[in-house]
Amino acid sequence: MLTRRNVTTGALATLGAINMPAILRAQEADYPRGPIRAICMFPPGSGADISVRYFAAKLSKLINQSVIVENRVGANGNLANEFVARSKPDGTIIYIAPGSSVLAPAPHLFKKINFDPLNDFEHVTTLYSTQFLLCVDGQSPFKTLPELTAFLREKGENASYGSTANTGVIASEFYKAAFGLKTVEVKYKVSQTTYNDLSSGALAFAHLDFRGNAGAIRSGRVRALATSSDQRMRAAPDVPSAKETGIGNYIMAWWSVHMPAKTPESIVAKLEGWFNEIVKDPETEKFLVDSGSEPLPGDRKLARSLLERDLKSWGEWVKIAKIEPQ
Repeated sequence: MLTRRNVTTGALATLGAINMPAILRAQEADYPRGPIRAICMFPPGSGADISVRYFAAKLSKLINQSVIVENRVGANGNLANEFVARSKPDGTIIYIAPGSSVLAPAPHLFKKINFDPLNDFEHVTTLYSTQFLLCVDGQSPFKTLPELTAFLREKGENASYGSTANTGVIASEFYKAAFGLKTVEVKYKVSQTTYNDLSSGALAFAHLDFRGNAGAIRSGRVRALATSSDQRMRAAPDVPSAKETGIGNYIMAWWSVHMPAKTPESIVAKLEGWFNEIVKDPETEKFLVDSGSEPLPGDRKLARSLLERDLKSWGEWVKIAKIEPQ
């Protein structure tokens, strides 16, 4: 039976449905209306964690809103990857991470992952590029890469090297493949332990990130013999590039910002603009260069295209490194 109450209720429901897109647009225009959580896949206090906290602090100051760093460590970054992929696409979650070495390699390093690196995320923008340094103990007799290489050829499987981050793993395998070395890999969960064993002489070499080890490198506690790419590093200009030392394959990591898939386009666009403003800030350039990196301002198109490229590259790199998926 049609009553006045039924008609009124139906009219209000229809009006609400009509106004809902307008309400959502108003909320997006007012973004962010509350704190943002910046997910970090690295442990607190690590060099990478410092980077995430730097960008979170700069974003917080720019938009006058709290940006809280939340460390989700484990499974080689997959715990953080899956958390972000499964989070609500409401703009409250951002993921500041090395997309090149945590999203791109995942399908090739693991037999099963619970996320799609390309399609379960909105790839907001790029931030910067960075590379690793092939390092030895500062007290070792090796002053050049050829000297280390000659030693490792002689030792064969009786020498070992340390690996932690994916970029460093591949860079080390490129070095071994270039010179036919049989040096044995020792896996570490955290870079600090890798550094401790390297500086004690327990490891022949390790690829270390400059940011987390700048003090040790500059003081001579460890000695850098080559970069991981075909370029020298502004923060360590005397260290030859991998190309200069005869390593034929190179790897350069890039950091980026991601959000859960289906986050409203207007929110993604705002964050893209904000992060590019941060990256182009002279203060940020100094922070990055001093820590061995280079600014890489970009956009959604660049971030996605780099990820698509490196998803393919990692398939080849894993074959070169003869890495068996876990």
